[in-house]
Amino acid sequence: MKTTRSVLLAVAFIALAILAGALYLQHFQDMQPCPLCVIQRYAFAAIALICLICAGLPTGAQKAGAGIGILAGLGGAGTAIWHLWVIAHPSTSCGRDALEAPMNALPPATLLPSVFKVDAYALCTTPYDPIMGLSIPQWSLLWSVVLAVMLVATLFKRNSRY
Repeated sequence: MKTTRSVLLAVAFIALAILAGALYLQHFQDMQPCPLCVIQRYAFAAIALICLICAGLPTGAQKAGAGIGILAGLGGAGTAIWHLWVIAHPSTSCGRDALEAPMNALPPATLLPSVFKVDAYALCTTPYDPIMGLSIPQWSLLWSVVLAVMLVATLFKRNSRY
């Protein structure tokens, strides 16, 4: 039976791998992140950080961390859904002008600009080629839901007392 700690570490690893994939697309495939992409990166980073920290805590705190991780996963899923809406309705603004300056002023954007800085010319409606049949926001939605479901299963798993 999988322990809560091992599931938290697996979720953190997956979230970090997703962030690495996003950085690969940005730096090697020239797919610059729009504000909604960066918000989704924040969600995956939050999931990874929460799961890594809580994996080293007692079981009760691990369960609480899983609950907080679920919230981050749902936030990422909601942002991905909004991103898909913006792509489907190009006349809808992603808030690039309104979101760019405040997001770039956040400490993570200052400390890690290659990860969290919004590109001034990136638009949420930019038609990038699909990856294995799915757009980037579709992949983000899929993985946000998968990670949230893994954390829900961990949260409601009974502790065995062998």
